[in-house]
Amino acid sequence: MSLPKPVMRGLLGRRLRFHLPIAFALSIVAGAALKGADIFYTVTEPRKQAYADFYKQYDAVKEFNAMREAGIFESVRPSGE
Repeated sequence: MSLPKPVMRGLLGRRLRFHLPIAFALSIVAGAALKGADIFYTVTEPRKQAYADFYKQYDAVKEFNAMREAGIFESVRPSGE
């Protein structure tokens, strides 16, 4: 008794036609589940709030002058020189 030869021609196409819609459906369900969960709000919202609080009080000109006086820049001399 011999085994029948497997049909290899078109195997990838048949497998993709079956598995691709399932993969898309599962990814949409997983994305919706994560979006609905509080995982995004517990991670991103505090981070966004921390950045907002930082930039409310951040003075770029003051930081630039402090770095200039420290001699960090090569193209800008400190005001004492």
